[in-house]
Amino acid sequence: MEKTLIRIHPVSDPAAEYFLQVSWEKDMSSGFGIILTDGEHAWTGTVSEAEISREAADMEMNREKYVEELKKALILGEESAGKYNFTVSVDEENTQCHFSYERNLKDGSFRLGSLKLQKVLHPADVVKELIGYCLDCLGGLQVKNEHLQKENERLFCDLSDVEKRLEKCVEAKEELEADLYNRFVLVLNEKKTKIRNLQKLLNEAKESAVDTQCTRDSIATTQMATEKEDDHDGSTEEESENLIQSSLPSAPERRDSLLGSPDVISTAPRRKRRQRTINSAGTEAKIATYETEMLAKEK
Repeated sequence: MEKTLIRIHPVSDPAAEYFLQVSWEKDMSSGFGIILTDGEHAWTGTVSEAEISREAADMEMNREKYVEELKKALILGEESAGKYNFTVSVDEENTQCHFSYERNLKDGSFRLGSLKLQKVLHPADVVKELIGYCLDCLGGLQVKNEHLQKENERLFCDLSDVEKRLEKCVEAKEELEADLYNRFVLVLNEKKTKIRNLQKLLNEAKESAVDTQCTRDSIATTQMATEKEDDHDGSTEEESENLIQSSLPSAPERRDSLLGSPDVISTAPRRKRRQRTINSAGTEAKIATYETEMLAKEK
């Protein structure tokens, strides 16, 4: 059987203090028992499963939701202070006590339930039972607290170990990062050196290609200039020959001019003819002498 004990203050007498114990089997929806005491007097009563169903039907509320409202009102107690109100009214002889509980709303409240409690003949036994229940709860809480303390100590030790491991991991990580950084710097410097060398070779190749192209252009320009000069010289010679030929008279013209000229009797031509005859004889003698020398050399 499960039990709970809460402290309540009735709205009819807020200064009064009552202790409410609720007990049930398995589930509160199957019914529960109530013990109410002010320390001097005690009253007891029960709420059956049928009464719970009837109250839920009267309020047109789902039964499960109604049971949840009962748990909040009768079990949570001070945790739900301000949300639920309790009313306690005792007759003059203290034989009966009317106990009701209701839910507060913004515009009012609605009653969750009420019942008549019967007076307990020996309230001291009830008080003793409540004290025993409190002691049992206290003992259970102490055991639970000790367990939690041990668990806390264990977790603290685990935390210390984890922190130490974490520190070692951080140190190892920093060392690894430093090592990787140094290696990276070496690789980066090597790559930079290779890039610089490749850039140097590329620039040299570009310069060589430019020089070669310039040389080719210069040679081509020189050849073109030479060809132009040759063409110019050839054209000049041809023009000169044409000019000479055009300035001289043609053969028929020269013959006509000679035939048409008057005869001049003079001694000079005769002298020239004799000189040409003599010169011709001398020339023939020279040719004969030259041929004789050539034959002698061949022999």
